Amino acid sequence: MERKKDNRNRRPVKDNRKAHSGQKGRQTAPSGHSRRDERVSYDAVTNTVDRQQASGMPEHLLVGRNPVMEALKSGRGIEKLLIVSGAEGSVIKIEGMARDRGIDLQYVQRSALDRMTDGAVHQGVAAYVSDFEYCEPEEILRVAEEKGEDPFLIILDGIEDPHNLGAIIRTADAAGAHGVIIPKRRAALITPTAEKSAAGAAEYVPVSRVTNLARTIDDLKEAGIWIAAADMDGEEVWGANLTGPIGLVIGNEGHGISRLIREKCDFTVSFPMLGKINSLNASNAAALLMYEVVRQRKKRV
Repeated sequence: MERKKDNRNRRPVKDNRKAHSGQKGRQTAPSGHSRRDERVSYDAVTNTVDRQQASGMPEHLLVGRNPVMEALKSGRGIEKLLIVSGAEGSVIKIEGMARDRGIDLQYVQRSALDRMTDGAVHQGVAAYVSDFEYCEPEEILRVAEEKGEDPFLIILDGIEDPHNLGAIIRTADAAGAHGVIIPKRRAALITPTAEKSAAGAAEYVPVSRVTNLARTIDDLKEAGIWIAAADMDGEEVWGANLTGPIGLVIGNEGHGISRLIREKCDFTVSFPMLGKINSLNASNAAALLMYEVVRQRKKRV
């Protein structure tokens, strides 16, 4: 990627960089872990895909009214729509949209859909959808360029919980981020569970799945994007400069950001923790950090 000129009066990297000391393997203050997260062993998870597909719900079955409706609006490939007989409300609108697209409709009993979705909250509707289409990081940068905006990216270093992934994508859409980057190994994928947690936002937020996250960060830096890591050893986020082209790195639920990825980042930021717990859930931390970017960008205008 060609490096852009940084003419936005950004502070030099050395002014924002925080020396990394203490427990390198600990979770970041912004993207911390709960007691439940502590039971998750990052090293023990050798194949997250297998773990996600181990549930009883079919791999390509998208459930819930909002996710299905947004899939219909976006034009995503849908093979068949399952609707609980007698369902009302927004399901009627979903049914009409499916008919307009010529999608096969199948009416089922609620108990049958309960079994098919392995007890997930389906709200009376489910759809067999095509595979989620990932993009390349360059495509995310093109989205920002077409909008005439500084790139705003969310980089996830080993987020394993599909619910967290979906929640982060939902916030990324709301905060105006141009895309999300995830690694191919040891990380949650865009599964129906993640899509349901995203409440339809996964249809609109580009997601890139890369082989080498560290190399991708190097490429983004060469393109003029500053990379900020959420880390408990970082400076308080309120004093950091998050304007201009920015990529936010959020770490794994249990172990935070890996050493290599942390060293690739330009600077680190943290939130003040005033209670008894010294960390935040990854998706909550990501939301706070994204909206600090929004706040600073609006203040700059």
